Amino acid sequence: MPKEMRETKPSYPSSSSFSSPTWFSNFCSSALRTKTLTSSETTNVRAHSGGEGLERRLGLLDLVLLGIGASIGAGIFVVTGTVARDAGPGVTVSFILAGAACVLNALCYAEMASRLPAVVGGAYLYAYTAFNELTAFLVFAQLMLDYHIGAASIARSLASYLVSILEIFPIFRENVPSWIGHGGKEFLGGAVSVNVLAPILLALLTAILCRGVGESSVLNSLMTITKVVIVLFVIAVGAFKVDVSNWSPFAPNGFKAVVTGATVVFFAYVGFDAVANSAEEAKRPQRDLPVGILGSLLICAILYIAVCLVITGMVPYQSLGEDAPLAEAFTSKGLKYVSILISIGAVAGLTTTLLVGLYVQSRLYLGLGRDGLLPSIFAKVHSTRHTPVQSQVWVGIVAGLLAGIFNVRVLSHILSVGSLTGYSVVSACVITLRWKDKGASQISGKCISDRREGTICLVVVACCGFASGLCYNFSFPLFFSFVAGLIAIVAAFLLHFRHGATLSSFSTNNHVEVGIRNPKKVYEDPSGFSCPGVPLVPAICIFFNMFLFAQLHHEAWWRFVVLSILSIGVYAFYGQYHADPTGSNHISVYHRPPGSEA
Repeated sequence: MPKEMRETKPSYPSSSSFSSPTWFSNFCSSALRTKTLTSSETTNVRAHSGGEGLERRLGLLDLVLLGIGASIGAGIFVVTGTVARDAGPGVTVSFILAGAACVLNALCYAEMASRLPAVVGGAYLYAYTAFNELTAFLVFAQLMLDYHIGAASIARSLASYLVSILEIFPIFRENVPSWIGHGGKEFLGGAVSVNVLAPILLALLTAILCRGVGESSVLNSLMTITKVVIVLFVIAVGAFKVDVSNWSPFAPNGFKAVVTGATVVFFAYVGFDAVANSAEEAKRPQRDLPVGILGSLLICAILYIAVCLVITGMVPYQSLGEDAPLAEAFTSKGLKYVSILISIGAVAGLTTTLLVGLYVQSRLYLGLGRDGLLPSIFAKVHSTRHTPVQSQVWVGIVAGLLAGIFNVRVLSHILSVGSLTGYSVVSACVITLRWKDKGASQISGKCISDRREGTICLVVVACCGFASGLCYNFSFPLFFSFVAGLIAIVAAFLLHFRHGATLSSFSTNNHVEVGIRNPKKVYEDPSGFSCPGVPLVPAICIFFNMFLFAQLHHEAWWRFVVLSILSIGVYAFYGQYHADPTGSNHISVYHRPPGSEA
């Protein structure tokens, strides 16, 4: 039985190499390496009676519930109402617009999950394969900070909800100190905020995840089904209390408020990418991952839209509260028992969101440990539990420290940077890997290669999306947003026509006219799930993601820059000397549970 990780002697730099041009050239050479992946046939499951490796136990239903569990948290009971206070009943359109944008991103994720070997990594793996080593490491760093802060924040919210439920009973009412669950005991002007219950909850979920993917999947499935049933019950009961006159005017503050609402509720859908990160534990990854990604997203969209229609139809949008609008709406109608169910649903939603978030983090650490970009301890998998225990415990410790000691809510405005960055890179990966499908991209006599030309077009689309978002954010004249959008359209069509026709003419050799007439031929559909409308659909995703990036707090932009610089430093002094993009230091061993089909 081959071991999962074989140690190799790392090549450390000499003291003199840092001051020589050789060090910089070596850095550039390392940073531009891409990951070598075998074909999907070589990564099929191989049954073993023992040894180390992850276990393929997640079926299609498990993956769908995983995506729903990651996406639907307390936000469905809060965000829908808070956004409706500005957008009015038009919040329904906000969720439709945001859902449509997420579906486009999900199509890109679905293709990548289907076409690459079913191993851990998600957006990091896709960037490593399509672009280079440094880009992949930067994507990982941005995603991981989001996950760490997000897990700590969700743990605190979960602790607060649990205490609120306990306070229903008189024995606990006003007898639970703040340092146990509600917020925390603050010190040093609020910078330090001690909370005991949040780390305990994180420790419990970490222990469940360490036991095995089967046990954690069962818990996620039970909690997800519970919250979905509660949401459906809330929709059914609330539908009988709807007064259609409350839907007029539908957009009281104009369409701009509806669009602004879409930029806010977009993050309520974030979580479907968790399905892609479970690739190595899916029974039929090439078939089930795309269905799990898109299926979970569509179910979430339907539930969000239905809740919006109910809540804005039950009470006038001006009457919706800020903290618990859905619960308050039912209480105002004399349905207080529904408010209790909403609190239970919020606890179930936060539990699954936290569980899946911790799960995804450990698999990302596992992927980087295998590739040598992080210490090899992160690459270890328990021989009997088939889970990355060391990575999982590390993730739990980091989240526990953040949740137990610091006031992580003040960091909430720098979140979502990693998600938007990851989504944009995955969309670009779809396009660049389609280029690779056509073979060589260099044509004699050209100043720059077609691949570099295409990359420039992608960068232009991203920059125009960010510029358009800035214009919208700071209320610049519409003309500037129009110009940025027009330039992005030109860059996207250059990808579609000029770049496509050139590559097609090169690849078809003596049939140049065929390539020019049908430039789509360059973006040949891969085996498995294929994202439609390449390269236009991925280009739209990149533009919209960067538009949303510009809506974030300016401190989020600084966070992106500072973390990127720090990540480059870590890579320069550690990652480039230990990385193994060929995978020669690691042999993946996959396990199916007893009795499952090959």
